[in-house]
Amino acid sequence: MSIKQPLAYIHPEAKIASNVVIDPFVTIDKDVVIGEGTRIFSNVTIMEGARIGKNCTIFPGAVIAAIPQDLKFEGEETTAEIGDNTTIRECVTINRGTKSKGKTVVGKDCLLMAYVHIAHDCVIGNNVIMSNAVQVAGEVKVDDFAIIGGTTAIHQFVHVGSHVMVSGGSLVSKDVPPYIKAAREPLSYLGVNSIGLRRRNYTNDQINEVQNIYRVIFQSGLNTSDAIEKIEAELPASKERDEIVMFIRNSQRGIIKGYTGN
Repeated sequence: MSIKQPLAYIHPEAKIASNVVIDPFVTIDKDVVIGEGTRIFSNVTIMEGARIGKNCTIFPGAVIAAIPQDLKFEGEETTAEIGDNTTIRECVTINRGTKSKGKTVVGKDCLLMAYVHIAHDCVIGNNVIMSNAVQVAGEVKVDDFAIIGGTTAIHQFVHVGSHVMVSGGSLVSKDVPPYIKAAREPLSYLGVNSIGLRRRNYTNDQINEVQNIYRVIFQSGLNTSDAIEKIEAELPASKERDEIVMFIRNSQRGIIKGYTGN
């Protein structure tokens, strides 16, 4: 049975699983689902459309599933979905979706540090870490195992690839392809995220392969289209190669550039 403090407001239509701990001064609206083992600290507001998984922890001041800050929103029924084992720190805000995609999604095993904002229709993968005060605009996609440094601002529609590390204080206005570190202003390629990949059991051969791919993309002097053709023609097919090529081919905003030192 869930532990609900008498000073919390919980709408009778909310679906709260067993073993959920709800502190005083929490507000939970109708059309909310919360999975087993989740802990909700005081002064959290969970609004209509929230879908929160198992064993999550939500710290004071967080607001989940508020309506989008989008003037095109017309009151449509949408959701904000949080995966299992995700930690949401103080004053994080996660808006629900619009008719564009219908939902905002944060995956499993994520850590959203204090004052992070996730706007409407974003899709955040699993095992993502966002440091303090990261601001994510609408319809951004962040893939698994990405780490975003504090106070970074991510432009709407940007795609950040898997296993990426973005330096704190960055302005992300272009897509950031997988497996790399990105820093400086304007945001630029700073090398492969080799330490992160080793921590996730990538072999030296795999890391060297990724480095060879990005040498062609960022250091060969070729434009992006010619670099991709060269990679497909001359480098052996692999999961990593194909993921990088597909990411760049599907990029809507274009990818970040290599660092020139200027």
